Amino acid sequence: MRVAVFATKPYDRRFLVEANRRTGHHLTFLEARLDATTASLAAGHQAVCAFVNDRLDAAVLGRLAELGIRLVAMRCAGYNNVDLQAAGTLGVTVVRVPAYSPHAVAEFTIGLLLALDRNIHRAWARVRENNFALDGLIGRNLHGRTMGVVGTGRIGALVARSLRLGFGCHVLASDVHRDPELEAAGVRYTDPATLLAESDVVTLHCPLTPETHHLIDARAIAAARPGLMIVNTSRGALIDTPALIEGLKSRRIGGVALDVYEQEADLFFEDLSNEIVQDDDFQRLLTFPNVLVTGHQAFLTEEALTSIAETTLSSIADAEAGRPLPHAVHRQQVTRTA
Repeated sequence: MRVAVFATKPYDRRFLVEANRRTGHHLTFLEARLDATTASLAAGHQAVCAFVNDRLDAAVLGRLAELGIRLVAMRCAGYNNVDLQAAGTLGVTVVRVPAYSPHAVAEFTIGLLLALDRNIHRAWARVRENNFALDGLIGRNLHGRTMGVVGTGRIGALVARSLRLGFGCHVLASDVHRDPELEAAGVRYTDPATLLAESDVVTLHCPLTPETHHLIDARAIAAARPGLMIVNTSRGALIDTPALIEGLKSRRIGGVALDVYEQEADLFFEDLSNEIVQDDDFQRLLTFPNVLVTGHQAFLTEEALTSIAETTLSSIADAEAGRPLPHAVHRQQVTRTA
């Protein structure tokens, strides 16, 4: 199958080319992100492969359908950037990679938490300037503290288990589905309000839905334990950024570690070191000493990139052969209207 692969970086090409040795697709690598202005680049292909910050709204999907595209393969777990209703109406199948490497994201989450809590990022910057003073770098033990885990799917469960069994934390969890194994390990499920009120640290591992959009907003911050630390390696729009900034200014929020950001599509995955970033909220976040930001790299391990490439190309091969698609994004069929 001829596949237009949008928003590619050197590491994408490396792992997709290697995985394609077993599937034999014709891959066209495009650096451009997929949106209304670039959709025409998919002409002559049968499928497109897209990533987290590509835009697949009704207009883009409509253009792809006009070009004969009937398959969109998301090389990521999330698909909140895809208009599934439009895809159903247009007859465009959407597949994804539901679980490329939960360990990659879970381990990175713990790494961010430790770096933030122990001021490792600030210490690193100091040492580069030959400043070895320890003033202002005092952290706290994780052992014995209360950690809140929002979302206990594959990634959240790994984080909760690591915090509970590895660090000896008290772990609260919130999810519509309870994990009996976590409960047996001592994780206590509760409602989101109680979790925020009792946790020293909250780490987010839930999908972005209308219900979870701005889960952390001004009201949630006001109800949280003073000094709450927040870690987000899930989706940027789970947090209301202006409210977060106000929480940091008032010291209601004690620290934040972000690998995702609500408006990251205009920033992340690009080298903007010679540019003037126009996002005032993002720039303001970077001024706080207790804020640590990385550029959506929690997934970036060799194991995860291998799994992403293999699963994506395997789904495309299944679609081409007419086989069942276990990683299709299912949605109730949309009826065409006159």
